[in-house]
Amino acid sequence: MRRLAARGAAGDAGEVAAPAADSTHCAQGRSPSPPRLVTSSGIYSDAGMSGTDQSRPRTTQWWQEISCWLGPFSSRSFVCFLPFFSPRLIDVCAIWDTGVLPPTADWKGASSGVAGARLNEAETLSSIQEAQLERLEVATPCGPGSRERGPVLRMARQQLPPWVHAAILLCLLSLGRAIEIPMDPSIQNELSQPPTITKQSVKDHIVDPRDNILIECEAKGNPAPSFHWTRNSRFFNIAKDPRVSMKRRSGTLVIDFRSGGRPEEYEGEYQCFARNKFGTALSNRIRLQVSKSPLWPKENLDPVVVQEGAPLTLQCNPPPGLPSPVIFWMSSTMDPITQDKRVSQGHNGDLYFSNVMLQDMQTDYSCNARFHFTHTIQQKNAFTLKVLTNHPHNDSSLRNHPDMYSARGVAERTPSFMYPQGTASSQMVLRGMDLLLECIASGVPTPDIAWYKKGGDLPSDKAKFENFNKALRITNVSEEDSGEYFCLASNKMGSIRHTISVRVKAAPYWLDEPKNLILAPGEDGRLVCRASGNPKPTIQWMVNGEPLQSAPPNPNREVAGDTIIFRDTQISSRAVYQCNTSNEHGYLLANAFVSVLDVPPRMLSPRNQLIRVILYNRTRLDCPFFGSPIPTLRWFKNGQGSNLDGGNYHVYENGSLEIKMIHKEDQGIYTCVATNILGKAENQVRLEVKDPTRIFRMPEDQVAKRGTTVQLECRVKHDPSLKLTVSWLKDDEPLYIGNRMKKEDDSLTIFGVAERDQGSYTCVASTELDQDLAKAYLTVLADQATPTNRLAALPKGRPDRPRDLELTDLAERSVRLTWIPGDDNNSPITDYVVQFEEDQFQPGVWHDHSKFPGSVNSAVLQLSPYVNYQFRVIAINEVGSSHPSLPSERYRTSGAPPESNPADVKGEGTRKNNMEITWTPMNATSAFGPNLRYIVKWRRRETRESWNNVTVWGSRYVVGQTPVYVPYEIRVQAENDFGKGPEPDTVIGYSGEDSTPTAAYTNNQADIATQGWFIGLMCAIALLVLILLIVCFIKRSRGGKYPVREKKDVPLGPEDPKEEDGSFDYSDEDNKPLQGSQTSLDGTIKQQESDDSLVDYGEGGEGQFNEDGSFIGQYTVKKDKEETEGNESSEATSPVNAIYSLA
Repeated sequence: MRRLAARGAAGDAGEVAAPAADSTHCAQGRSPSPPRLVTSSGIYSDAGMSGTDQSRPRTTQWWQEISCWLGPFSSRSFVCFLPFFSPRLIDVCAIWDTGVLPPTADWKGASSGVAGARLNEAETLSSIQEAQLERLEVATPCGPGSRERGPVLRMARQQLPPWVHAAILLCLLSLGRAIEIPMDPSIQNELSQPPTITKQSVKDHIVDPRDNILIECEAKGNPAPSFHWTRNSRFFNIAKDPRVSMKRRSGTLVIDFRSGGRPEEYEGEYQCFARNKFGTALSNRIRLQVSKSPLWPKENLDPVVVQEGAPLTLQCNPPPGLPSPVIFWMSSTMDPITQDKRVSQGHNGDLYFSNVMLQDMQTDYSCNARFHFTHTIQQKNAFTLKVLTNHPHNDSSLRNHPDMYSARGVAERTPSFMYPQGTASSQMVLRGMDLLLECIASGVPTPDIAWYKKGGDLPSDKAKFENFNKALRITNVSEEDSGEYFCLASNKMGSIRHTISVRVKAAPYWLDEPKNLILAPGEDGRLVCRASGNPKPTIQWMVNGEPLQSAPPNPNREVAGDTIIFRDTQISSRAVYQCNTSNEHGYLLANAFVSVLDVPPRMLSPRNQLIRVILYNRTRLDCPFFGSPIPTLRWFKNGQGSNLDGGNYHVYENGSLEIKMIHKEDQGIYTCVATNILGKAENQVRLEVKDPTRIFRMPEDQVAKRGTTVQLECRVKHDPSLKLTVSWLKDDEPLYIGNRMKKEDDSLTIFGVAERDQGSYTCVASTELDQDLAKAYLTVLADQATPTNRLAALPKGRPDRPRDLELTDLAERSVRLTWIPGDDNNSPITDYVVQFEEDQFQPGVWHDHSKFPGSVNSAVLQLSPYVNYQFRVIAINEVGSSHPSLPSERYRTSGAPPESNPADVKGEGTRKNNMEITWTPMNATSAFGPNLRYIVKWRRRETRESWNNVTVWGSRYVVGQTPVYVPYEIRVQAENDFGKGPEPDTVIGYSGEDSTPTAAYTNNQADIATQGWFIGLMCAIALLVLILLIVCFIKRSRGGKYPVREKKDVPLGPEDPKEEDGSFDYSDEDNKPLQGSQTSLDGTIKQQESDDSLVDYGEGGEGQFNEDGSFIGQYTVKKDKEETEGNESSEATSPVNAIYSLA
């Protein structure tokens, strides 16, 4: 039994997937809805003001304006107007490239006109809204969209306070998204708009010469645009040509030939211009060509004489047509030529025989060309064949002979290529087109063709084989498809292969196509035109069809490469801009207009909608609205309470209210209110919360025998106000309920189970709002054969290095890296490791960047800001890694403020009156910009003293003159020339401890311990102690030994029987001091010689021992007692006996 994690697939009626972060609001247009005023002191509100401030009229406190002109500090600075709540609260907004905050600014005074406008706006609010505003924090617009119009007084120049710096950082990205015009026809018809091209002919426009010519061009705008055309870049005067006219309310050209005329006279390049008083839009450059179907030249063809078994190519050489004709081969009697792997037509139209047989003489061969526009077929004079053979009778019984060629006396030959020639060739294809590779081979027997890609697999989702495997087609080619392909032609006589190196180039394609920009008066915005291609395309800007450099100067417009920045737009700023990007393979042309509108708020959704959602789900209540300037939107519940934003609620820029987790108490009526300086609008949504659908008794896995009955349970609990539907799937496909099955509300029964019933069964319980799934597997007992696979063993090696690295799709934070794989040396490449090197922090050191499967040879790499990257690739198979590829060209990313701070921040005292602050410096991929430095802050813990700070370029800083062993709060923040990193975490450190005698003594000991003589002395002492311990161990173990009785100068008694071999007994009774021993000072017996020296009792004075030191032989009597005392044991040479002797 397995429950599937697939609840809610049907979706909630009121639920829409939460939008991703709006990545486009900084790409073009105005700022998003203004945020609250946040400074270093927090969020300001009415409650936080003094009594004096609160007693002032709200309208004279709020709606005052200041502005700052930051032009001297940046190429992208602009004037911005921001209201403040009281004389002591000031908010400033600036945008600049360098990230360096200017020390001073020009200030401008308050606007009484704006205050009056705000007062009138406040007076029009509903009673609910007025009650809410009394409790709300002051919403302070930030960004170009917050500017009000009115007289502005200049104030004295003064220094910006530190908290204003923080406020400026919050406004850096305020250049936001543009206003979007809704598709509602009532709104579209009311608003003034520059022209937009809506329909046009294709760039390469081929027409039938028998029909009239139509060149399409349609556009919309308000007022409706007028049209004119150019031909070959010169004005095309339609009025002077009676054959040419233009459709009514359209720019479409009609060229009429009913009264005569030659269509070829009108060939050329046409371009349409749509114009109204707000600007001019352009169509693509349309190349008009007339279809051509020339006749085949007359020629007399002699019979083709060929030896049976030899290869043959019949060339077609069709006449050049426009477009190219479709080629096919037939006989002169219009019978199609049968094609197979021996006889087939190539992509160039020629007919190829891998080997000619006698039967090929039975027909003739004629090439036919079908022309698309004229719908005509032209036939070339037919070829006739004369086949020379060693077996003149064409016996049909030999056609099915297992060795037909030998039976006909045809010599067998190894394959050779008829097309293409040689062993290698190259081919270029454009991105997005189809790649067609072809290999046609001769040989006897007819060769088989197989296709491979070097260093990887063929793209199974895009590759298909044509023409009896002689052609490989890859559709919609991309950079990953570049590399080396080879075809293998083989028969029983041998094999050959041809390698085709494929290069993928690209006509320009859009990365960021410029979009229409609609702003309110005084707002800022930008148009972005980014395209990629191979080679990299160039970009040209135009305005109303004229090159931008020749257009009248506009102080509110600035061009920065692929971006046009607009500041303080006014009604007069309306125009249509064109971006033309081109390379040798083609061009792209895009129109984008800039329009300036004043529109009060309007609600776009139906009023009083009912939304039903499932308990504990996440949902969104939509409130689409429109206005210019973009209105601010607030949500309220049940006509009371505070604005809904924060906690379980989140309001998106498009006006949607997200409830992160629905509870029963969230049911009710929600009101959205949109407001701008021109008015307000509101709408209501009723939310109902429903219980979820749950399967509480799920089907279980079962094993059944054939012919038995199986029942799968599925019991469901759901909201009674919703309609429940229970259905079943088998192997994830809808289950057909046949006569052997019975479906009930809470179960599925299968009668007479068969092998085909085996599989997974899924119960799907669904309502119109949600669903629940549960799956079980049914196993039917049956015998199954186990297939075996055999793989041929081939010698394997490390892969060859990848080559020809190329960087494309160059973006701000990413790049596409493409490479050609090396030979895998009979072991498939499993992985590619991409490494990078940067030349600022660690030049020459390579780091792993990412890892990719061995089936790809192109990947998009995510990059860090301000790194001068160079890449290389390593291929890996089961044998090992290849050598690294040669490095790619370098690519430097643009800079940005750091997104992290240094790690391992510590504060420790090295002396009693200091504290050393250390941290791990950041590397090149986290620096994000030049001149990486660290802002170090510290202050004593649990005090209210201000932070001390210093800027450091290294990785340590020593704070001096600190009290003894006091805790400090420490922060280290990264900063570069583009700005500061995020607010750092606080770390607790301690200053140094006071010195004590014990500490001094310990330090002296530490100093002594590092001296060489002291170390040597301690080692000698340790060695002596070890020797004494060994001696004690040996002495302790002596009691277990059996000493041999010494030789006496007396006859042997009966207690000393002598063995036949001359040896003696030995026992514990002689466990007493031996001769030659002496008594030590402490009364113990100290042995001078070894107790059991076996040499003393040997006959030759030399002991014999095994390799492990054991004695060989017997203990025998010595003739001389003096020898017993004088001889040394042979064991004395061992380490233990040597130490024993020393003792």
